[in-house]
Amino acid sequence: MPVTRMKRLPVGIAVLAVLLMLTACASQIMKSYIGEPISSVMLDYGPPDNVYDLRPGERAYQWRQKKTQVVAGQSSGEVRQTRRGRRYEVTETPGYVEQTECFYTFYARSSGSDWYVTSFRQPSLECE
Repeated sequence: MPVTRMKRLPVGIAVLAVLLMLTACASQIMKSYIGEPISSVMLDYGPPDNVYDLRPGERAYQWRQKKTQVVAGQSSGEVRQTRRGRRYEVTETPGYVEQTECFYTFYARSSGSDWYVTSFRQPSLECE
């Protein structure tokens, strides 16, 4: 195995481990509501944005969240030797604002006078 490939392997494993930890965040929180009344979710996150009647006695409750992230620009430079002497050249990458719309959906079943969470829809990777 070439030396460069051996160095990349541990980095790849580290990146995979971080991705696995990140994918567990929202899903782990959502999983903790299974078996609880849907009102528990509402107390923590407010009223749902959408409620869908599925089959008799089954509903989907959906919350929408907009995430805004500012990605900073970068500037780097290096000194280059030219015919006229040394020159400092700058490379700039502009920053930007990234917006993501996330949907968190819980499925619930009617029992008595309340609705209880039975499962949830896995959020998209960027919303975990």
